[in-house]
Amino acid sequence: MRIMALDVGTKTIGVALSDPLGITAQALETVRRRGGGEFDRLAELIARHGVEAVVVGLPKNLDNTPGKMAEQARAVGRHIARRFGLPVIYWDERLTTVAAERVLLEADLSRRRRKDVIDALAAQFILQHYLDARRAQGGPPQ
Repeated sequence: MRIMALDVGTKTIGVALSDPLGITAQALETVRRRGGGEFDRLAELIARHGVEAVVVGLPKNLDNTPGKMAEQARAVGRHIARRFGLPVIYWDERLTTVAAERVLLEADLSRRRRKDVIDALAAQFILQHYLDARRAQGGPPQ
């Protein structure tokens, strides 16, 4: 069973995918948002990889209140649930982009290359945190 994670932004959506056992997460790609066309690309990825659930990063402030992008992330999640009939799990994404930026800076990637991969890496962090939390609770990955 594969799980996909999304890091929803205003211009892009970072995409990550779990391994078939739901143990590790890998950054997959960054999809440009273009008037709903991004869902066609997500449909291709969901079908190709046999995705059975989607984790959507939910932006929260440090005081645990919803961030300014939270409603947009929820709207993407609702659309995915309706269009693909998949379960959608919302997962706290606080500081994942900061962590991704730090990793990319340590890897000494150029600014342009960081911009190309940061959203997918943030989605990977979201998914890995979700998978780790599920395993820590003694339950299945989803």
